Amino acid sequence: MQLFFIDDSGTISPKTKIFQKHFVLGGLVIPEDQWHNLERDFSYVCKNFKVTGEIKWRFFGQKIGREDEDNSLSHLTIEERDELRRSLLLKITKYQSIKIIVSVVHLPTIYSLPMVNLPEEVYSFTYKPLTERFQYYLQDLSRSVGSKINGIIISDQRNPAQDRNLRNFHFKLLKSNSILESKYENLIETLFLAPSHHSIGIQFADLISGAIFRYFEHGDDRWFRLIEPNFRKGVKGNIEGYGLVRIPKNGWKEMTLSQENLSNLR
Repeated sequence: MQLFFIDDSGTISPKTKIFQKHFVLGGLVIPEDQWHNLERDFSYVCKNFKVTGEIKWRFFGQKIGREDEDNSLSHLTIEERDELRRSLLLKITKYQSIKIIVSVVHLPTIYSLPMVNLPEEVYSFTYKPLTERFQYYLQDLSRSVGSKINGIIISDQRNPAQDRNLRNFHFKLLKSNSILESKYENLIETLFLAPSHHSIGIQFADLISGAIFRYFEHGDDRWFRLIEPNFRKGVKGNIEGYGLVRIPKNGWKEMTLSQENLSNLR
């Protein structure tokens, strides 16, 4: 069994007022037999840094003395926070069997499409290729081991209406009979939703999506390059279209990263 924990980074602003160019949705696929190992690694790092609460990407960037009340990193300096972030991300790279799959949306471009007008429509366009890549990964894994490998998706909670809509959308994807839609023969059950403060997997997913958003939105590659070895890759070692999906695929009008830059991440 493969567990795909996902979370998002960035804000899908309205079509008429785009203030961030990118939105990221994705996370990490953890084999069930590695779950407890990663959980122990997470706990070990947090204990070393005396962190007892939830870890969120946004906590790392908040100014000292001006943090949210729930910021579990408020006792750490900026340098200590960076070392904590580095330590946690490197724990992922300990395990070759843990894979990263993400979708990255360029908002000015996707909103230029006539069928996309609302933030929730953007979210759906981001979620669908993410689930497809997970299904393809399960298929590839099944072929390599000679037996069927199944998986489930666990997502961070949003608000009740958004969660309900996403569950319904997920159900429609799995039950679709259209010849134009992917067949999710390796996915089990419904979409599972969990509060991030109760899920180490989702907290790791938050770190991953935050690192990728930071790369695309601000050109800061420090954290992206740490986790690059764990991206799902094609036979030639490329992550584009395998572990990292651009949405829309073509026509990005403004690019933070070039194709050459991404192809060098190998």
